[in-house]
Amino acid sequence: MPGIWETHMNFSQWSRTLVKTIAVVLALALPTALAISSADARVGGGFSSGSRGSRTFSAPPSTTTAPGSTSQFNRTYSQPGGGFNNAAPSRGGLFGRGGGFLGGLAAGFLGAGLLGMLFGGGLFGGLGGLSSILGLIIQIVLIVFVVRLAMSWWQRRNSPQAAYAGAAPGPQANYRSGLGGGFGFGANNNAPLEIKPDDYEAFERLLGDIQSAWSNEDVAKLHTLATPEMVSYFEQDLAQNRARNAVNKVTNVKLLQGDLAEAWREGETDYATVAMRFALTDKTVDRNTGAIVAGSEQPGEVTEVWTFARRPGSPWELSAIQQTN
Repeated sequence: MPGIWETHMNFSQWSRTLVKTIAVVLALALPTALAISSADARVGGGFSSGSRGSRTFSAPPSTTTAPGSTSQFNRTYSQPGGGFNNAAPSRGGLFGRGGGFLGGLAAGFLGAGLLGMLFGGGLFGGLGGLSSILGLIIQIVLIVFVVRLAMSWWQRRNSPQAAYAGAAPGPQANYRSGLGGGFGFGANNNAPLEIKPDDYEAFERLLGDIQSAWSNEDVAKLHTLATPEMVSYFEQDLAQNRARNAVNKVTNVKLLQGDLAEAWREGETDYATVAMRFALTDKTVDRNTGAIVAGSEQPGEVTEVWTFARRPGSPWELSAIQQTN
């Protein structure tokens, strides 16, 4: 009959195997869970990406369509002070360079802790490791806490934007009255650059064309609709979709309300930042079977702030997308 010590060792060995299994599952499942969030599937990945010239690090004025603030850029070539960084843009989010202290802490903790558990060192090594039942419980609790913290942070950051109930369209001097409020002028729109009706038509057209090209994974088309910087982010996101054998389909895009936040000229480049609330159907499907793996067939609404840029003799291009808070 096995003694108490032998029983303890057998249980400890079983516990070690169990925790290794949990570690493997977490190591594989967490990146996938973060990547397949339906809220970050649409074009732009739910991030604030791109550049707004010298105003990249200045928040655009609030508007009737987007009365709150906008998120700072997670992905941008711009440097504080107006310069540009030619290095490849970093991926934002929890584990990207844009994740700040929380990102570094979570990535380092999970990476070192899970690998340590896999190779027998325990999460903290010198604190008794897995030979201690108390240490085992503490390690599991800490892992669950960190994972739940990470997932909660991600869901809050990428939650679908709630519709602004009762938000009225802008003043009647608007150019697009057929789709909700259309594009109009608000109190904060005393911009030095005049935006004409044809420009608003171009902005609305770009909204649909970019979503369509994204859904078709047509990078060549995206190059005609957005700046090289924005296309580089689109290509990154499309590559990630292909890596997990998925494709994001954004359909039924319809502008509901929009207004100009600001417009200005820098050198030969014109910029216009526009808040847009639009309806869409956003779903991610398996590339082979067509089964929905994220999102749904149900239509939803999104409010984002898009910046467009134009040089002499060239049409408007998408230069930045910012999420609203």
